[in-house]
Amino acid sequence: MEGGSERLTALANQLKQHKPASPIQPLLPQNTLNRISSSGVTNQGLEPKRRRAAVLICIFESDDGDLRVFLTKRSSRLSSHSGEVSLPGGKWEEGDEDDIQTALREAHEEIGLEPSLVHVVAQLQSFTNKIGITVIPVIGLLLDKVAYVPAPNPAEVEAIFDVPLEMFLKDEDRRGEEREWMGDKYLLHYFEYKASDGEKYVIWALTAGILITAASLVYQRSPDFVERMPKFWNNEFSRDDCKL
Repeated sequence: MEGGSERLTALANQLKQHKPASPIQPLLPQNTLNRISSSGVTNQGLEPKRRRAAVLICIFESDDGDLRVFLTKRSSRLSSHSGEVSLPGGKWEEGDEDDIQTALREAHEEIGLEPSLVHVVAQLQSFTNKIGITVIPVIGLLLDKVAYVPAPNPAEVEAIFDVPLEMFLKDEDRRGEEREWMGDKYLLHYFEYKASDGEKYVIWALTAGILITAASLVYQRSPDFVERMPKFWNNEFSRDDCKL
């Protein structure tokens, strides 16, 4: 791997060995899904492209040696999740060959990150939100952070910032709220972060859950707190159960 520090090279080698606990169902052509559906055979586990999304966990090494990850504050003009913190990413679009391409395309559109700057090393196990959208987290390394100049798309992104990845393993600046859904009691985690410019951000819900999982993998240890994530995130309920 050219251009990366020794630490990033070692991290890339480590993450390339990662295999998700549950295999990620590959994208299938829509005509194949239609044939499966019309034949009367169940298509459980086969995700239509329109119900699939990918996010990019872009990790880089700061000047002081910390591993950090880019996040965005969504535009207040968006119709859904406006003003919330999220990872760069979005739904599959026509022309996307796989989840990696979806994540890289969305990151380019949202924060101006050129795909050529990102060295993709792993994909995490998929997460499913309450409306049945399957989200695939893609981990990529930014080897040359100087080459990337943040450029937020004003139609989608209000701000771009970065946080230390390890914060999602620590109990500092974190709180958990117990919730229940379909009889499943779980914790919703909230992480508070104050940027160098004084701006305060709250990273929570699915974004926090994905980053807890990513940090546990990168640092090879469990968080300092009890996770108790909702079962529906890991597909332990059926797709019909996940619909609101």
